[in-house]
Amino acid sequence: MTGDIMRRDAAQSIIELCRLGLDAETLRSRLLPRLRRAVPVDGLWWATVDPATLLFTGTYQEEIPDRTKPYFLENEFIADDVNKWVEVARDPAGVRTLVQATEGTMSRSARYTDIFQPLGFGDEMRAVFRVQGACWGFICLHREGQQPFSSDEALFMRTIAPHVALGIRAGLVTGTLDAADVNRAPGVILLSAELAVTGWTPAAEQWLEELGYTAARNAPLPTELLAVAAQLQGQTRADSEVPRLRVHTRAGRWAVLHASRLPTGAGEAIAVTIDDASPAEVAPIIMLAYGLTEHERTITGLVCQGLSTSEIATKARVSANTVQDHLKAVFVKVGVRSRRELVVQILRDHYSPYLKAGHLPGRSGFFA
Repeated sequence: MTGDIMRRDAAQSIIELCRLGLDAETLRSRLLPRLRRAVPVDGLWWATVDPATLLFTGTYQEEIPDRTKPYFLENEFIADDVNKWVEVARDPAGVRTLVQATEGTMSRSARYTDIFQPLGFGDEMRAVFRVQGACWGFICLHREGQQPFSSDEALFMRTIAPHVALGIRAGLVTGTLDAADVNRAPGVILLSAELAVTGWTPAAEQWLEELGYTAARNAPLPTELLAVAAQLQGQTRADSEVPRLRVHTRAGRWAVLHASRLPTGAGEAIAVTIDDASPAEVAPIIMLAYGLTEHERTITGLVCQGLSTSEIATKARVSANTVQDHLKAVFVKVGVRSRRELVVQILRDHYSPYLKAGHLPGRSGFFA
């Protein structure tokens, strides 16, 4: 079988796989063997991301040592380099190789000289999983030696990328919630300037387990936690916004992580707080997952606030008929028939476990 035929068959297989509504881990485990048959690689890195911030919400790697994770985080969020994710995400193609980014002189990349070359890797190909302008994941492919990735291989990645994005997005829509322990308090993890753990609260330990971390195994901290801390370290202005990241936990709940600086007697530390995500933080990501356009998300957000058609029209500066047209399109995409069903569906991932436990929302609409 020629390379072109193999890539075409692999692309079709991946596209069909992405239509099954699988969760992110299952999708990844079934997709990567198909991808590696079409684009042979000697190592790879995969991440799901928050479309609003491009921060990693979960990572996975093959043939790349775990010890490299802190370097990659620092390289991405703090250091200057080429072919960074924010650059690839802005690229209309959404796919770029290191050879392409350095114009054939890969030694221009600190990431290459510090990590890739010592590991025996040569070219890297980065691709963003993007659909309707929103990025839902990244993948970085590595190849040993001096054989660069070809234009046909880059075209293959461009072909499957929007379908993989849809697959990741669909997995969020179809995910279900585990209603256990809705009374959990916010957790706080203290990190040193080197991003080493110096302590955490009892509640934080429970949250970390929900993010897949078990202290007894002495495993690396969850990448999403390190990502918000590294982004904070990369900020140079005192008035910069606090880094925040929404994540879907293994229990199926939405949580939010945010990092802040904490002066101590031993120097400056970083405090990362993990807490339940509020409706205001959950609703936008769920609306994106349903594939709503920017105008549809605006209208839906106003509906979730309880505004009438005329109030929405005034706020959005459109006619009442336009509001109704947008709502019809939203109903079809979300699979509901009324505004009430729409609000319940959009905010279900936040409200369901609390309602089942008999809790009542506070004045803000959020369960205290």
